[in-house]
Amino acid sequence: MGGTIKDSIGLPFTLFRARDALPYEEAGVMTAAPQDGSRSDDFARLVEGGVLEGSRVSLLFSRPGLSLTHVWFKSGFPLPRHSHSADCAYFIISGSLRIGTEELGAGDGFFVGDSVPYAYVPGDKGVEVLEIRTSDHFDIRLLVNNPAWWDKAATRLAEVRPEWEHQTAPPSGIVVGTGSG
Repeated sequence: MGGTIKDSIGLPFTLFRARDALPYEEAGVMTAAPQDGSRSDDFARLVEGGVLEGSRVSLLFSRPGLSLTHVWFKSGFPLPRHSHSADCAYFIISGSLRIGTEELGAGDGFFVGDSVPYAYVPGDKGVEVLEIRTSDHFDIRLLVNNPAWWDKAATRLAEVRPEWEHQTAPPSGIVVGTGSG
C-alpha cells in the first residue's frame, strides 16, 4: 500500500492515496475478540437486518505501530459500546456525532485509550472520521450486555436503513478505496 521513497537522510517517506485504501475485511488489521454466544447472536441479528450497509471502513495506511483508517458511518448507524486493544485518536472530517452528552462536528475529535469502552451515534448526515491508532493490528471487543440495547438497535436499524439508500457518498465527497488509477 503506497510507495516508499528515501529522503536525503535515508529515512522512509511513504505516500498513500485514498483510492488505494483497502476495506477492513480485506486489510486484516482488526480481529474480533472472543464474545460470549449472546453478543455474537445479537450482532448477527443486526447483520441480518442490514447494518453492514451503513458503514464503510477502509485502511488508508499502516506500518508497524501505526495505522490510519477512514470510517464513514451513515446516519443513525447503531454502533455498540466496544473497545479496541490500541490507543486511538479520532478526527471528524465531516458530518457529526454524539458521544456521551457531547455533540462533535467537522474539525473536532476525541482520544480513546487501549481497552477503554466507548460508543457514539452518527448525526443526521452521518459522520466521517479518521482513526489514528498506535498499532497496525488490534481487536474489537463488543461490550453491550443488555438485551434491551440490541432490541432498540434492531428497531432503530429498521427505521434508518431505508434512508441509507440515499446516502450514496460520504458527506465530505472524498472517494476512498476505488482502486482506480
